[in-house]
Amino acid sequence: MATSRRSDASKRLVQYVVVRADLVDALSWPLGAVITQACHAATAAIHLHYADTHTQDYLADLDSMHKVVLQAPDEPSLAALSASLREKGIAHKLWVEQPENTPTCLALKPYPRDTVHPLLRKLELFK
Repeated sequence: MATSRRSDASKRLVQYVVVRADLVDALSWPLGAVITQACHAATAAIHLHYADTHTQDYLADLDSMHKVVLQAPDEPSLAALSASLREKGIAHKLWVEQPENTPTCLALKPYPRDTVHPLLRKLELFK
């Protein structure tokens, strides 16, 4: 039974969102504004990859959607993560707030947890 649960968890579709921690810590953005950035990125990633099979499966059970919100320390680390994900073929949306032209966060399209978790394991949960 434990193996079955572990297998189910590894196949669970997850949408990861990575937010710059310095927006709150160093730049004193209101928490609501930071949450809004994450919402923009998550919505954009879903929209851009709407036809994707994983995205459709993720949306098919709205009451069971699973998101994980992680933090990147600052803009350079967020940019490096985006470049690394792009290099590995991981579909995501880097959200750049306008008109300031400030990268604030990124969101991956829904993926099976085991596909992308190894690429994000060094990041902490957003706090």
